[in-house]
Amino acid sequence: MNNNVDIEKYFKPDLNKARKRSKQTIEELQFNLSDAHHKIGVDKTYSIHTYGCQGNEADSETMAGILELMGFANSSTEENSDVIIINTCAIRENAENRIWGELGRLKKLKRQNPNLILGLAGCMAQEVNVVDRVMKKYQHVDLVFGTHNIYKLPEYVETAMFSKERVIEVYSQEGDIIENLPKVRNHRFKAWVNIMFGCDEFCTYCIVPYTRGKERSRSKEEIIKEVSELVDQGYKEVTLLGQNVNAYGKDFKDVEYTFGDLLKDLDKVGIERIRFTTSHPHDLDRKTMEAMRDGKHIMPHFHLPVQSGSNPVLKKMNRHYTKESYLKVLNELKEIVPGISITTDIIVGFPTENEEDFFETLDMVDQANFEGAFTFIFSKREGTPAAKFEDDTPEEIKKQRLYLLNEKINDGYLRGNQRFLNQTVKVLVDGVSKHDDQVLAGYSEHNKLVNFRGNRDMIGQIVEVKITQAKTWFLLGEAV
Repeated sequence: MNNNVDIEKYFKPDLNKARKRSKQTIEELQFNLSDAHHKIGVDKTYSIHTYGCQGNEADSETMAGILELMGFANSSTEENSDVIIINTCAIRENAENRIWGELGRLKKLKRQNPNLILGLAGCMAQEVNVVDRVMKKYQHVDLVFGTHNIYKLPEYVETAMFSKERVIEVYSQEGDIIENLPKVRNHRFKAWVNIMFGCDEFCTYCIVPYTRGKERSRSKEEIIKEVSELVDQGYKEVTLLGQNVNAYGKDFKDVEYTFGDLLKDLDKVGIERIRFTTSHPHDLDRKTMEAMRDGKHIMPHFHLPVQSGSNPVLKKMNRHYTKESYLKVLNELKEIVPGISITTDIIVGFPTENEEDFFETLDMVDQANFEGAFTFIFSKREGTPAAKFEDDTPEEIKKQRLYLLNEKINDGYLRGNQRFLNQTVKVLVDGVSKHDDQVLAGYSEHNKLVNFRGNRDMIGQIVEVKITQAKTWFLLGEAV
């Protein structure tokens, strides 16, 4: 196998270049599998390991779709797989460390089966230090490709399989939009639907704008077509995906059509539930709020990351809003969509965060009345501005702050659940409990986990459940 690959021509990240988004037109391309690739995978199998966000999960569904179009079949075990792809996340250091451990573990399988094709994909593969490390220390990895060129997977597999050449191809570019990509969806009645790609926010702690390119929106026609097809296939719920869905359509040059317009149009296609993630407070507008208020199928749950309640820290994060402006837009949302459930993301221990800053975050949690949150200790990501910020807060203090924050957040979880006690809610039933196959589980319109006794024929259906108990993490009820 040829390991003398010059990666410089493929990917050389440059923060200054990445910040200076080009004005070049984004191309919309159609995926077509060539005749030469149609039967490459016949009698062969694949497995995909996915780490990270819903965007990664959607990417993995696309990779699976491409591989099955090539003739591969999904394998339940690594030992029987001819192709293994690890689809990675680069948001936090812990996630990357797990990937290195996985790659090391899979080296044994490669020794046992030299014909095994092992691929590294996703956001982590977009980092030059990661590619360097793979080149030097993980010679058993055959494919390295990023988020922009998943559609070229057939070529990469063909090269690795027949030419026995290592493929290192990670594009450092703004990105295009590839339509007509096949998917093998992991759920029978809930689906991810990408509405846009990339991010232009450049929060100082986040690597995503460099790994996924600039914001680029899919056409409304393609999105509506995809959701309509899902309705025909019996899907009950879609989750619209984007790094910042509130920015959808703002890159269109020939039409004024934004996220609120898209929500209104999708509300008419017949899908029973519409969710979306994730949002940025800076771009949340009244049109989106009104679409949520007026839409019959748009769920009353909004995940609106705040990250911190301290204005100095928010400025250092480059979040483009203040504590006061966040609360203003949040209160407007609550006024326009009464009863809406709000969840968030919060980082503690960001460089320069002092005790006063942290107490401002706790005060924000009190004022916002969040009904849940993903909370994290700051994770330094190489290649981001925050990686160079002086960070002199001891780890023990960061852990103490996270503990105090989580106490408040857990109170919010419980309070948010208690408001549904003795009420009847509509639950889309996901499946049975791991502990009791007579107990069903699913999510309410407000995204509350609900457990109740029922028959398996309710799975995949939306049923009414009267809530009898409110726990911190879930609700208990009885089918009506």
